[in-house]
This record gives sequence, structure tokens and C-alpha cells, in this order.
Amino acid sequence: MTLRIASYNLHKCVGSDGTCDPARVLAVINALQADVVALQEVDRRMGARPAALPLRMIAEHSDFERHDMPRTGPDSLGWHGQVVLVRRGTRVLGVEPITLPGLEPRGALAVKIAPDSGAPFLLVGAHLGLRRGDRRAQWARIVQVMRAARPHPAVAIGDFNEWRSKRGFEGLSGYHIHAPGPSYPARAPFGRLDRIVTAPGLRVVRAGVLDTPLSRVASDHLPIWADISGIVTRAQHD
Repeated sequence: MTLRIASYNLHKCVGSDGTCDPARVLAVINALQADVVALQEVDRRMGARPAALPLRMIAEHSDFERHDMPRTGPDSLGWHGQVVLVRRGTRVLGVEPITLPGLEPRGALAVKIAPDSGAPFLLVGAHLGLRRGDRRAQWARIVQVMRAARPHPAVAIGDFNEWRSKRGFEGLSGYHIHAPGPSYPARAPFGRLDRIVTAPGLRVVRAGVLDTPLSRVASDHLPIWADISGIVTRAQHD
């Protein structure tokens, strides 16, 4: 049995055509058929950081929930532009907002999730900085959080902003880095900026990039997904 996790940088719901259209972004999210989705750039960047993807739209037009999570501002959907959505009925046992080091303000979310009422796992959704030195420091903080989750398995997913395949990931010894495919820029992708990091004990069975005519225009990134085994659901646990 596997659990599908996904990641999508919404670019504040502004597509590669310059149009702001939250409805088509939500259609792409639904097409992922994921159990858990980590989203980046869900809020506008200026002022009070209001939500670019309305919570009401998520509630009315998807099977996902936004559990109680920290927000950057009172009208924000996310923490530093990030939120983790889970399918209705999935338990969220706790959320830790992580302030990441670096020149520009960055954050991550560590969400403890129990799928199908089974054993929990930790998912860290992250959008890392533009400078490699900052990203190395940010990974050091994230790895601390992932190690603290033991004995539960941990996975990190998001827009890691790293163009190279190995540089910048030096602090992830013992972890597995998965790049499902080119995800940026959406119209003609060649950069593998969106990736997944799994702790020992987890295995990526399948992974890919949702590359469709709609996803190529809905944002400047394509979403990624992975089917992961090693996360024990209730059926396996029993």
C-alpha cells in the first residue's frame, strides 16, 4: 500500500499567461489525486499577505481540508506562503511552524499526519531560499526536525530552488533525494526545482510531474507527486 504526496508552487495563482485564476489552480490540485499536498506561494507577497487561493474555494470544490495551521497574517492561507492540505478524514496530529535562516524571510511547516487512522508520519513542506548558502543552513534546520520525528518516518517536499543534482544537499547524508522530473518553468520545463527527500525506511514506488495543458498555464511551476511505501496505514498496522 502507498500514500500519494504532492507539491505545487502556485505562484500566487498567476499563470504563465499572466492571468490570476484560482479555479484552474484548484483543478490542477484535484487532478493530482493525492492524499496530502504541500503548496507554496498560496498568498500574495505584499502588504498583509492575503490569500491568493481562497479557503472557501478549497472547501467547496475539493476533497481537501486545511487544518488549523499558522498563518503569516490574519487573511493569509499559509505560513510564509505555504500550507499543507490533507484529504477529508485524515488526522492532523500537530503542526510546527519552522522559521528558516537566511537573508530573506522563509519558513517551513512540519505536519504530523495519521493516514487512515494509522501510524503517524511527519511531512515537512518547504520553499527554500534563492542563495545556496542559505539553503544549506535551511536544510540543517529541516534535518533537525526530521530526525526529531523518530521513530516515525519523515519526508520533506517542496520547491527547493536548487538547479544542481547534488550541490546544496551536502547535509542530507543518509536521506534519499528524489527529483521526479523537470517542473520549471511550466511552459517549457527543464529545471528540477521541486523535489522530495525521504528518511530511511521510506521508498518512493512511483513519482512524476503533472504535465498537462492546464498545468502548463495555471502556474509557473508544474506540480510533482510521489507514491510512497513504508508509511503504515491502519490496514497494514492491524
